[in-house]
Amino acid sequence: MTTLNEAVVRNVHPVDEVLPTGKLFVLGLQHVLVMYAGAVAVPLILGGALKLPKDQIALLINADLFACGVVTLIQALGVWKFGIRLPVMMGVTFASVGPMLAMGAAAGGGTPGLLLIYGSVIGAGIIGILIAPLVSRMLPLFPPVVTGTIIAVIGITLMRVGINWAAGSPNPAAPNYGDPFHLGVALVVLVSILLIVRFLRGFLGNIAVLMGILIGFVIALAAGKVSFTGLEEASWFALIQPLQFGMPVFDAFSILTMTLVMIVVMIESTGMFLALGELTGRTITQDDLTRGLRTDGLGTLIGGIFNTFPYTSFSQNVGLVGVTGVRSRWVCVAGGIILLAFGLFPKMGHVVASVPQFVLGGAGIVMFGMVAATGIRILSSVDYKSSPANPYIIAISLGFGMIPLVAGNFFQHMPKALAPLLHSGILLASIAAVVLNVYFNGFKSRAQAEAEAKAAASHAEAG
Repeated sequence: MTTLNEAVVRNVHPVDEVLPTGKLFVLGLQHVLVMYAGAVAVPLILGGALKLPKDQIALLINADLFACGVVTLIQALGVWKFGIRLPVMMGVTFASVGPMLAMGAAAGGGTPGLLLIYGSVIGAGIIGILIAPLVSRMLPLFPPVVTGTIIAVIGITLMRVGINWAAGSPNPAAPNYGDPFHLGVALVVLVSILLIVRFLRGFLGNIAVLMGILIGFVIALAAGKVSFTGLEEASWFALIQPLQFGMPVFDAFSILTMTLVMIVVMIESTGMFLALGELTGRTITQDDLTRGLRTDGLGTLIGGIFNTFPYTSFSQNVGLVGVTGVRSRWVCVAGGIILLAFGLFPKMGHVVASVPQFVLGGAGIVMFGMVAATGIRILSSVDYKSSPANPYIIAISLGFGMIPLVAGNFFQHMPKALAPLLHSGILLASIAAVVLNVYFNGFKSRAQAEAEAKAAASHAEAG
């Protein structure tokens, strides 16, 4: 009987492996801590810009965490025709911030601004569900030379986020930006992670990022740099109600704008899913992509109904999969449950929100760098001899991807409606890589694309 059980265990793919409950909780919490700051950033930004009162901003944060949990569960578990069933954490996409700020300002801010935003989010979510099969058929456009480039750009682009975290603020003009204490704690977190990865094995090695964050948090707490302001006022339990701010306003142009954002998000998500395919050793098929992208649309629809915003897979958590080597999707299921709890129990979420950004900075540099390293590893398997144009595809696409990163005003005279496209280095790199690859290498068949994807997944697993 033991031999049979062992055989069954060996036949379970690491993505589907169910770990012990205690490990699932700790590893899931690690995923939540990694994406928490990014998850609550959008409601904080929008709430401040729309001049909402503090209690309404708190509601936006709770609603966001609740929806994060729901959509993460759908994506990682799989429900009917939704969910890619990979270790994916879902959160609000930053690609939507600019358009939503413009919509909110056009409606005069406050609750009217929110209602116009929610109408566009709901409309775009429905359209996203409908167009997911079309987007998923684009797999032949993403051979290793394209996916490797895109994934490398994702990691490089995210590195700016990690660096700003380490400096203590997303705004380089902030007076405390680059404070020596911030940099010192971030360095301690980074070094702690490296030491744990180098000298510890097994479960402790897998939670290196979480342990590094905890070490940094203790240092920040001892130095009086952690603020629990508002914890006493936060309620213990609060239900999230649909359409709590009122009936959304549906405007055709706003929906069209948000749909463009959805297309941006889906193309970026395609890169995330392919990256996870490489990291987990699971070949991503067209049906897999359809389910994953359809969940982006469903998540956005859920977001609009439950008082929050468009959703996508969080790339920082892709980096965490690379760092820990834990490929089980059940870890993200546990993370989704924890996010649900944070959304329903505001005090719990408030404590986690108290982790300073500079503590997360040291961990962010490791994780985002791992995403870039994954892209580089994929590019190492590209055939440069039979297709000498491949270096041009990589070089030019990387250049396009760096434009928003190094020259924020490069497209300042272009139409504002194109901002979601032109201000996303990931999307610019994706378009450049796809177009150049078709130009130089032609359009490959579906069978060829799946064969290359399978070979790339095997290469990643062997590496």
